Amino acid sequence: MKLKQLLKNTSLDCSYPDLEISGVTSDSREVAPGFLFATLDNGVTNGIQYIPQAIKAGARVILTQAEPEQIYDDVLFLTCPNPNKIFGLVLKNFYNAQPQFLAAITGTNGKTSIADFVRQMIFALGYNAASMGTLGLIKNNQAPLPFNNTTPGAMTIHHTLSDLKKENFDYMIMETSSHGICQYRISGVDFKVAGFTNLTQDHLDFHKTMQNYYEAKKLLFTKIMPQGGTAVLNADIDVFEDLKNACLQAGHSVISYGHIGRDIQVLEERPLNNGQNIRLKFFGKESEVFIPLAGDFQVMNILCALGIASALIGKKEELLSLVPHIHGAKGRLQYIGTTAAGGAVYVDYAHTPDAIENILTAMRPHTQNKLHILFGCGGDRDKTKRPIMGKIAQSLADFVYVTDDNPRTEVPEIIRQEIMSGCPDALNIGDREKAIALAMERLKAGDVLLVAGKGHETGQYINGQVLPFNDEDVVKKYL
Repeated sequence: MKLKQLLKNTSLDCSYPDLEISGVTSDSREVAPGFLFATLDNGVTNGIQYIPQAIKAGARVILTQAEPEQIYDDVLFLTCPNPNKIFGLVLKNFYNAQPQFLAAITGTNGKTSIADFVRQMIFALGYNAASMGTLGLIKNNQAPLPFNNTTPGAMTIHHTLSDLKKENFDYMIMETSSHGICQYRISGVDFKVAGFTNLTQDHLDFHKTMQNYYEAKKLLFTKIMPQGGTAVLNADIDVFEDLKNACLQAGHSVISYGHIGRDIQVLEERPLNNGQNIRLKFFGKESEVFIPLAGDFQVMNILCALGIASALIGKKEELLSLVPHIHGAKGRLQYIGTTAAGGAVYVDYAHTPDAIENILTAMRPHTQNKLHILFGCGGDRDKTKRPIMGKIAQSLADFVYVTDDNPRTEVPEIIRQEIMSGCPDALNIGDREKAIALAMERLKAGDVLLVAGKGHETGQYINGQVLPFNDEDVVKKYL
């Protein structure tokens, strides 16, 4: 491909020689003769140190923030303040193929579930739909293809989008983390819709302040989504007015949702042990619908998913009719089934004190009788949280089962004893499968069991080995 074609619609599409470029990459190990190599800022390094290696491998063009002091013959340097942003646009031109209807979802919590819900809805309407994020890449209802990060690198994103287009996928919903946004990993992706869930403390080791964290996420709406998009925003959060105004100034329309949402508003929630009935106003029309998911936060996730899906595809009545058939994202307060005795079983990824407290609090209104929780703590990780999690579990649940999580290289019995110091009345059962089987056997009508800690994981790390293990599979085995 010619260089001018690669630089189309960037700030660098002016007076450079129109060289033939054989490929593009930001990994110096992948450079071949005739390549364009980009040095990217990943928050730790800016990639400039890899320029000599790339040139030695045959790079013809270097995209970078500043030229190196050393002079290289027959190598063209393209300098700009933000190579990350430009590189995304270069990749867009290089691959020249994306699904037609792309959506992004950001916020501290809920991204994985919402992306999954939107994919489920659009696929159920008969279209090819994919989602990309923490669970990996999911095409229609196929098994996930894993990624290393919630928002992978720009090369992976654009390559994936190109492949999806070739496979006749017109719909894609993508989780976008604050890191992925502010590092412009999603630059060049033509989002038509972007959603914002909420803003709570997270990633301050990277962003330093909550304001910086918020501003990083806001870039999705102000700098990345092309003008004329639709923003689906949570009206209940503190930053709603600021974000709404920023979106309108950027030329986007706004759909608001929540307890005070203008376009999609929840009016009433009636918890059940296998989900909840909700009454809502959906674009001016009042309806009642069953959601097979527990917790107010899942109601909010459904509302956001409805907003994104309706902005992508229309078909509002059809989308609403699909809600009772939604299933939870893998390992995110996922309802697995009900025992013969009438006890509901959920699997969740919660593995911190805050997460344990949140899921127990969320599930109490859905519990007609007794609330059970089964969990452990990972080895070679923060030991101080173990008794804290035990204490929270004992204070908020009626029955507690302490078992092994991922002991890694620690002695499992010691981990469990440290948890038990906070919940001395709990049952201590090291074998996780036996613990799940016993907890399910003890469920009575109206009880709820939360199997917490491992969520969607398919292995258990014990003494340097990874043994096959999945909570969902074990629960289904004993249902």
